[in-house]
Amino acid sequence: MRAKSKTLLLIDGIVNLLIGILLLLFPLGMARWLGVPLPDMNFYPTLLGAVIFGIGIALLIEVYGESQGIHGLGLAGAITINFCAAGVLCVWLISNPLNLPLRGYIILWAIAAVVLAIGFIELISKSWKYQ
Repeated sequence: MRAKSKTLLLIDGIVNLLIGILLLLFPLGMARWLGVPLPDMNFYPTLLGAVIFGIGIALLIEVYGESQGIHGLGLAGAITINFCAAGVLCVWLISNPLNLPLRGYIILWAIAAVVLAIGFIELISKSWKYQ
């Protein structure tokens, strides 16, 4: 695997782990502290946190498992997930009044921007193409 691909996967993996941890901490009041929407039940945000955390682990396995012949999630999959997640979050923020404090909007827009930027950087790197 090329160094550029490893770097992109590492950054993407770390971002996914951080977002996953934030969502896994959702029931402990993290959402209220961040100012993001509060659901009636913590089941779905926590489950989503586990999925995003798992994606982060799969990305890191792709970076570090090559020497052991282990494959995780490659750049093409990461790009797809990033565009889908950031796109849906942007649509929600633009089209639905969420009645959030300013810090909630800032955090959600920052997450959308970071995930979208990582997806674009991965896309234009063309590291996801087979050589």
